[in-house]
Amino acid sequence: MIAKVKRTYGSGIEALTYMGQNYMVVDRSLIPELLQILRDEEKFDYCVDITAVHYPKREKQFDVVWILYSFPRNERIRVKTLIADGESLPSSVPIWATANWLEREVYDMFGIKFDGHPDLKRILLPEGWKGFPLRKDYGILQQDNEWVQINLGIESGQ
Repeated sequence: MIAKVKRTYGSGIEALTYMGQNYMVVDRSLIPELLQILRDEEKFDYCVDITAVHYPKREKQFDVVWILYSFPRNERIRVKTLIADGESLPSSVPIWATANWLEREVYDMFGIKFDGHPDLKRILLPEGWKGFPLRKDYGILQQDNEWVQINLGIESGQ
């Protein structure tokens, strides 16, 4: 499968294995087409998770990772791309409906936007919350004191 994909996309894909788990590092411009091919041709019919990792000292600060599973193949694969702060990615909701809430969580926790998402808004934190708690520059005890005061009428417990 990887050889076939690499023949199609060439240098935009790097296939790797870590501790027995296959993953691909993919140029962000190839993401929508590659995810569609993985679902349609390679039968990765379930999007298990979409997540991100923040590396604030890198130029492309975020790794965005899709964890996919194929029931017919009984196989899992990860697809990873790197993006800079402020860049967005195409939504994968048209490919897997389960991506809806997963992309909302990545947006809520990291501030990464997905173009074409049907309802991209916070899913865990209230609308109007300032900051993105899973970024490494968000303090471990930090919270939106202003939101807490206005909406709960109490001083922050931190």
